[in-house]
Amino acid sequence: MANVRTLRRRIRSVQNTAKITKAMQMIAASKMRRAQQATLSGRPYEEKLRGVLADLAAQPMDMEEVHPLLQHRDVRNIQLIHITPDRGLCGGLNGNLNRASGKFILDQSATVSVIAIGRKGRDFMARSGRDVQAVFSDMGDRPNITDITPVSHLAIEGYVTGKIDQVLVTYSEFVSTAVQRPVIRQLLPVEPATLGAGQSVGYIFEPSGVAVLDTLLPRFVEMELYHAVLESIASEHSARMVAM
Repeated sequence: MANVRTLRRRIRSVQNTAKITKAMQMIAASKMRRAQQATLSGRPYEEKLRGVLADLAAQPMDMEEVHPLLQHRDVRNIQLIHITPDRGLCGGLNGNLNRASGKFILDQSATVSVIAIGRKGRDFMARSGRDVQAVFSDMGDRPNITDITPVSHLAIEGYVTGKIDQVLVTYSEFVSTAVQRPVIRQLLPVEPATLGAGQSVGYIFEPSGVAVLDTLLPRFVEMELYHAVLESIASEHSARMVAM
């Protein structure tokens, strides 16, 4: 009789777990559709803005010196903005992101500091003994761009003051419901487009190139981070739905 009771308890436990995972799958599916739509609708703007800034950075201008966010320096201090979910139960998403970031850090000869967006990335970096300078979490499933502003300000301030020589962002790029790809992308300095000798992109600046870059470059950094967060959210809900 004891064996029968044990089997029945195990059966009920499995059935209860199945009910929980089914409910989580349905919730993740509903959130996934919204997150995917937000990510896919934002991609054209992000890609176009990146292209325009690359062209502007390559455009010859009457400037006494290079804009601070375009300056290239010897890389001695790297800042990695590591974007992960706050929660688990999303398959290998968190593990893949953390392994990619961990391998990148180990491969660097320069000093690497971390800004963590998401608890899973924060916990991994803390366990690894990394220099975590700031942590941002609880952004929710529908973050506003103003939620990203403090992160972009930290990155820009560190780069402009010379404390940081390179800023990169790591996140999970949404490819499809079944595929999410870890990505490490350079954020600062902004890389100019490659132009041939004597070639220009033909932009007319009003009021001036310096004023345009002063306005657009911080906005570009903010938008790149915001889009990376949207990609991460879409990847999280897709991975969780598949895992459940």
